[in-house]
Amino acid sequence: MSERSVSIRVLFFGAARDAVSANPIQISIPEPATVATAFAQLSADYPGLKRFGRSLLFAVNQEYAKRDQPLSNNDELAVFPPVSGGSESKDFFELTTEPIDVGQVARRVVLPECGATVSLDGYAREWTAGRQTHHLVYEAYEPMAVSEMRRLGAEAHERFDIAHIGIVHRTGRLEIGETSVVISVSAPHRQAAFEACEWAIRELKRTVPIWKKEVFEDGEVWVEGEFK
Repeated sequence: MSERSVSIRVLFFGAARDAVSANPIQISIPEPATVATAFAQLSADYPGLKRFGRSLLFAVNQEYAKRDQPLSNNDELAVFPPVSGGSESKDFFELTTEPIDVGQVARRVVLPECGATVSLDGYAREWTAGRQTHHLVYEAYEPMAVSEMRRLGAEAHERFDIAHIGIVHRTGRLEIGETSVVISVSAPHRQAAFEACEWAIRELKRTVPIWKKEVFEDGEVWVEGEFK
């Protein structure tokens, strides 16, 4: 007995349109069909769509739709990024000499369809190996550091089922208790957000060209990284 399928018309808009070779297109997907199964097939046929992670939005027959919405024969599915003037959520990777607002960073990755946002707040601690730290100084090879953070973000999307990731790192002098780095990750489910956040800070410390100097009352030392 042959597998039953539904035929739907798919439209792409904005940056999503640039990731496909034709627009609109007609596809057939096995029953039971949903927005999620349709998009899985589209991503397999057009790998360029994968770079959007879970940031794309959907509409079925001119109404916003969630990924679990069923699809019927001859439905029209629209695929598009957040509309202009709408959500400002997106991946971002920044260096700054100004104090970091952790809450503001976290809010920038929030999407309505996500169930969790996990943020790591790394800050300057007072004691290291029994020595009291007076302050820290961070130095970065800035163009390469931002480029490497972007690479980590792209890899995080490949490794984990996340929607968005943002990384903001301080440079210059930091007093004790000030935030040095924030990594925020949004995802449909908390486990992926936790795992991506933990992986990102580990890889950032290993590969991103940012160096830390610890300044004590009786001296100072550059902290070596973990590059392998």
